[in-house]
Amino acid sequence: MKHADVVILNANVITLNSRQPKAEAIAIVDNRILAVGSNEEICGYISDRTRVIDADGKTVVPGFIDCHVHMTKFEQYLQTLDLRNAYSIDEIKREIRKYAKENPGRSWILGGRWDHEKFSERRYPTRWDLDEAVSVKPVLLIRVCGHIGVANTKALEIAGIGKETHVNGGIIDKDPESGEPNGILRENALSLVWRVIPKPSMTELQEACIRSCQKAVENGLTMVHWIVDSADEIRIIQKLYNEGKIPLRIYLGIPVELLDELFRLGLITGFGNDMVRLGFVKIFVDGSLGGHTAALKQPYVDKPETSGMLIYTQRKLDRLIMKAHEACLQVAVHAIGDKAIESSLKAFSNALKKFPRRGHRHRIEHCSVLNSMLIKRMKKLGLIASIQPHFVVSDFWVIDRVGYERARWIYPFKTLMDEGIIVVSGSDCPVEPINPLLGIWAMVARKNFSEESLTVEEAFKTYTLNAAYASFDEDKKGTIEVGKLADLTVLSEDPFNVPQEGIKNISVEMNIVGGEIVYTRA
Repeated sequence: MKHADVVILNANVITLNSRQPKAEAIAIVDNRILAVGSNEEICGYISDRTRVIDADGKTVVPGFIDCHVHMTKFEQYLQTLDLRNAYSIDEIKREIRKYAKENPGRSWILGGRWDHEKFSERRYPTRWDLDEAVSVKPVLLIRVCGHIGVANTKALEIAGIGKETHVNGGIIDKDPESGEPNGILRENALSLVWRVIPKPSMTELQEACIRSCQKAVENGLTMVHWIVDSADEIRIIQKLYNEGKIPLRIYLGIPVELLDELFRLGLITGFGNDMVRLGFVKIFVDGSLGGHTAALKQPYVDKPETSGMLIYTQRKLDRLIMKAHEACLQVAVHAIGDKAIESSLKAFSNALKKFPRRGHRHRIEHCSVLNSMLIKRMKKLGLIASIQPHFVVSDFWVIDRVGYERARWIYPFKTLMDEGIIVVSGSDCPVEPINPLLGIWAMVARKNFSEESLTVEEAFKTYTLNAAYASFDEDKKGTIEVGKLADLTVLSEDPFNVPQEGIKNISVEMNIVGGEIVYTRA
């Protein structure tokens, strides 16, 4: 009998493998699962060189996979001004002043995650609000959705934004009387400010990557679909991997701005190894519901003068998706509104007609505002629905935004699954918390439109087996069974056997990637 490198005993093993749903113990050798069974069976794999872990009745599940996370932004946000808990514009002003006083060496004041839906004033902050707090330094504060920001006068001046400034795929809000920019920037308009902000050094970028990886494994993640912002970020990831400093698996999401470089090098989805691999090309098609920039087929109920906006013309989107698809790259489009989803489906349909390819596994990220016809078309095209389940908690205002009839079709998790679409989950961190148990709780304990809630097993699969499918890995991970990679998460309680509200309070006790313990709770 082959001896194991690691054995886990006395565990409540939830395998998500229908042929063997439960077990007591696991044997691991050469970073893969050697055997799954009872304590008695697995003890036979123990030698004097085997590391034995006594789970003491704790629950072991397949390692969690986050299919949509901005890892570097996650850590960078933690170093900036956090306005998640601000409930008024006056409070924002106080926080800006406090931050400026505590961080005199910073040339810019950056941060955000504010949500105007919480504000007593029920409006966006403007440049003049920010000027009252700090006028001598540039300030840029991003809304929680990441698609809208507000800049003070100093930041607008540095960026060269004035009355006559226009930008494709974005909006610069103007004061109705003076015609001057009021500081609110939507979608691509934000890039006018981002490009003049000093970029983090390679050392700072590296430190942010290391810290975000640590946060991820602390939350039970064994793999992330890491959406990068730049080529520098890819270089840092490669460097850290070569130095043995990457504790979890990475599937890279590359911005469409780097598509020509991938095309030139001939790189395709899957290039790399089991630790770091090239994944998908990410394309923004519209904005966010929170910022009224998600592209809808009908106007917003609470802002009937707008239906949101598309980032690209149909012709341009067709070309981008066609190019990536032809190059054997997986494509993930950010499409929230039904108009944006419809535009994306047209582009995918055109690409698949011209270059038929089975098993492409193209994805729609967020796919928030749907209807029965769009769902059927997604199924027909073989698209993956990449959802962010915690949005159902954060977007408490959704009925006011789009009305009851459309709100019924926002985040229809159960309907998507029943239609046979592969549904995978991610956090969109730093927009939402990175903890996958919060996402599972949000899907299971859903209050609005509870008919779209999922069972615990269905929710778990969106972070495990389904998530593995999204990266072409269903034969390697996502369940606990012989031959698969030994990516395991140990939980303090059994999420299948606690009240729904108790799921969000479960803690991660241990995290194992390829048989190596990468995190243990103190």
